[in-house]
Amino acid sequence: MLWGRLNAVMSDYWTPAHQTVEQEDAEALARLLAAGSDPDEVCGNMTLLTHAIDVEGDGSLQSGQPLTVHTTAVLLAFGAHPELADPDGHTPMDMASHYGHDLAVKLLQTHISRRVADNR
Repeated sequence: MLWGRLNAVMSDYWTPAHQTVEQEDAEALARLLAAGSDPDEVCGNMTLLTHAIDVEGDGSLQSGQPLTVHTTAVLLAFGAHPELADPDGHTPMDMASHYGHDLAVKLLQTHISRRVADNR
């Protein structure tokens, strides 16, 4: 019963895209992005990308399981800006470094390099 109420409160707080990130549902996130959701959307003072890295990092700390990178990868594949800071000034790289999230760091570095190369 409590879980259902908590889920209802969280779904009222997060946008649909942020809710899929919170649940680490990469498939649903990809469907939303393919349907036109903004990959750089901000909600709760986080971009989707900083939120994804935070959820992946925190989930690993809480569960003791290895870091995942699927929601981060989906967001980058759909064009999330790899250097866009959230309203508090935290970049995706800041968040990845905070959690020691090496997979996210590598993905971010690759996408940042591509953006630099494309802008030449």
